[in-house]
Amino acid sequence: MMEHNSQAAAATGPSRRDVLSGAAGFMAAIAGLSVLAGRARGQAVLRPNIVYIVADDLGFADVGFRGSDIRTPNIDRLAAEGAVLQNFYTQPLCTPTRAALMTGRYPLRYGLQVGVIPSGGIYGLAPDEHLLPQALKEAGYSTRMVGKWHLGHADRAFWPRQRGFDYFYGALVGEIDHFKHEAHGVTDWYRDNELLIEPGYDTELFGADAVRQIDEHDPANPLFLYLAFTAPHTPYQAPQEYLDLYPDIPDENRRAYAGMITAMDVQIGNVIAALEAKGLRENTLILFHSDNGGTRSKMFVGEGAVAGDLPPDNTPLREGKGTVYEGGTRVVALANWPGRIAPGEAQGVVHVVDMLPTLAALTGADLGKSKALDGMDVWQALAAGQASPRQDMVYNVDPGIGSVRDGKWKLVWNAMLPPKVELFDLEADPGEVTDLSAANPEKVAELQARVVHLARSMAPPLFFQTALSATLSMPLVIAD
Repeated sequence: MMEHNSQAAAATGPSRRDVLSGAAGFMAAIAGLSVLAGRARGQAVLRPNIVYIVADDLGFADVGFRGSDIRTPNIDRLAAEGAVLQNFYTQPLCTPTRAALMTGRYPLRYGLQVGVIPSGGIYGLAPDEHLLPQALKEAGYSTRMVGKWHLGHADRAFWPRQRGFDYFYGALVGEIDHFKHEAHGVTDWYRDNELLIEPGYDTELFGADAVRQIDEHDPANPLFLYLAFTAPHTPYQAPQEYLDLYPDIPDENRRAYAGMITAMDVQIGNVIAALEAKGLRENTLILFHSDNGGTRSKMFVGEGAVAGDLPPDNTPLREGKGTVYEGGTRVVALANWPGRIAPGEAQGVVHVVDMLPTLAALTGADLGKSKALDGMDVWQALAAGQASPRQDMVYNVDPGIGSVRDGKWKLVWNAMLPPKVELFDLEADPGEVTDLSAANPEKVAELQARVVHLARSMAPPLFFQTALSATLSMPLVIAD
């Protein structure tokens, strides 16, 4: 393992200037435009392999290509040779983001807009929602999932194998001990639908299994591999060899957090190497992003307590996970496909709900079984750095808070008493420092009307039903 660590510590990917200064950037841009033109003329779809990688609670600034001291050479190389998605958005929390990815629909449509599915939660992503792996499987893809699910565990009808994946290896709930694979002392580790007891650090196990899926893949059919790491979600744990990479970080939480990210990066490097060895890399689209911003409030660390400071860094964005501010929803993201995606920075606004229709259009998958989508095809924003067709966006709407965007304007409306309304110009103020609501009452009213319209049609939050049931079933407590 230390051999991999040494490679990760020493490796340095090409700089963005190196890539862009050569002919590679120009040729990739032309290739990206040709893909767009071909699709516009209705030509045959390309059906690439897709490796979709999701990190868990990764801070916006906590990768090497953003200047962090945390070593991520493999992620940095993907960024240098691909498109950094500068305005990629998710939901503020884990379960809602994963649901949005799988459905192409905002979580308010099906009751997952509040909180995450807790260990005691009996609900999940509604079985009548047609998911991304189902659509890709119907289009001839081999669909494999490795990692964290967190879209329902209490009923097998919610599990990955029942939702379109040909194979599943990993955890069903949102937070596990990274070495014991347990939540509240109960093992949460599965292969397909069978409980599995095995030793090992989860990030390394996920990487090894992802490599195995690639090695054993029959290239006669395209591959969709969804690799959802549990890193760097709490608890902050890493093998000693990764902790030893950061002797100059005195804070124990941040040293472990850094080690977790580097451990994930090493496994991403192993996945890339496996694709290359199999001869699949040139026709593989790799997507990478975090499920939400880094955790800056202990209210949102998860089900276990965390002592000390929280290490994620979302600079220059405001706040973090669990909030609708930019630090909670604008995340590290990139897209990489050699010769098809132009290296550079893609500035267009993209939301995670856009990924299902974008991938469906790219692969020829039929979305006729999907309910009305909130997402749209944003391939031109990914492949050639063109303007995104997305001009408005819903950060989230629930009974307590609503946040929407229209062009440069963003409304944050906390309707709980005492209420608070904020309006930001994200083009001039991406850090959300200056509230412009008082100077723009008409824009505030317009965006509030949009929030109310969405609230009137949203599904009741399923989290509240579980929370209420848990509270009412608590045993009687009487003072001594």
